[in-house]
Amino acid sequence: MADISESVGWAGVELRHLLTLRAVAEERSLTAAARRLGYSQPAVSQQLAALEGLLEARLVERRGGVREASLTDAGRLVLVHAAAILARAQAAGAELDQLKSGAAGRLRLGVFPSVGARVLPPLLQRLAGRWPRVEVELVEDASDRKLLDQVEAAELDLTFAMLPLREGPFAAIELLRDPYVVLVSASSRLAVRTRPLQPRELAKLPLIAFRHAQAYPQEFLEAHGISTRVRFRSDDNETVVGLVAAGMGVALVPRLTLDPARDDVVPLELGAGLPARLIAVVRHRDRQPTPASRDLIDIARALCADASGPASRQERRRL
Repeated sequence: MADISESVGWAGVELRHLLTLRAVAEERSLTAAARRLGYSQPAVSQQLAALEGLLEARLVERRGGVREASLTDAGRLVLVHAAAILARAQAAGAELDQLKSGAAGRLRLGVFPSVGARVLPPLLQRLAGRWPRVEVELVEDASDRKLLDQVEAAELDLTFAMLPLREGPFAAIELLRDPYVVLVSASSRLAVRTRPLQPRELAKLPLIAFRHAQAYPQEFLEAHGISTRVRFRSDDNETVVGLVAAGMGVALVPRLTLDPARDDVVPLELGAGLPARLIAVVRHRDRQPTPASRDLIDIARALCADASGPASRQERRRL
C-alpha cells in the first residue's frame, strides 16, 4: 500500500477541514455551518477552498451565495472517509484521556432496560468493590443501535447489545441467551398450564405489545402468518408487565423482562419457533480497554453464566 506521504493532497488535509465539510453537509448552509463551528462565514469558505485545493476536486455546490450549499458527488465520497477519520481521532482522544486518568477515571457503559433492571445492579456492586475510584457513567436507551453508534464515536467504552450486531468496528462477546416467554396473569386460567403455548394460540388472545423497543416478536408472528390482536402498546417493561398482571392481555417478552420476585404474573414456555435474544457486551475493537473495563466484562460473564450457563466457545470472541 502506498504511503500517505505519496498523496500530497491528503497529507495536507487537517481535521478542521473535515469538520468544516461535515458541518456544511449537515447544515446545508455556509452561514449556518460557520455559526455551529464558531467561525466567521469567510473562514468557512477559506477552509473549504483549502480542502478543495488540496484534493483537486470541487466538493461543495454553493447556491444563493452562502445561504444554501450541498455536497457534490466528490464531496459525499470525501465525507464518508472524513467521518471515519474524525471518529478515529475522537477515539484516540478518549483513549488518551483514559490513559492519563488511570484507575480513577470514568467508565461509560450503555444499557437497555431489561439488562439495566436485572443484570446491572449486581454487576455494578461487584465492580465498585474492586474499583472504588472508577466512576461508572450509565447511558440508557431502548435502542441498542443508538448505543452502538456511541461506542463507534468513542462516547461509550462498553455497551450491552443484541446479536447479531450491525456492521461496524466492534468486538463482542456473547453473555446470555434470553428466551421469549408468554406472560399471563396469575389469575388467568392459562397460569396452571404445564405444556408450552404454541405461537398460533396467541392469535386467540389479546396481546400487550411493545411499540418500538422490542417489536421483533410481533414481526416474527406476522411473518409466519399469525395474526395478533393487540390491545395495548408500550415500550416500558413495567407497564407491559403491569397490564398483564391486571388481566388486560398476555405479552410475548424476553424472560429477562420479568422480575422473578413478582407473583402476579406467570411465564409460560413458548413452543418452538421464536429464537432467543442473544445479549452481548461490546467495545470498539480499535480501542484498548482499561483494566476496569476488562474486569466489568469478566464480572458480566460470570453473572450471566450463573443465570444461563456459559455460551459455547465458538460463539465467543476474545475481547
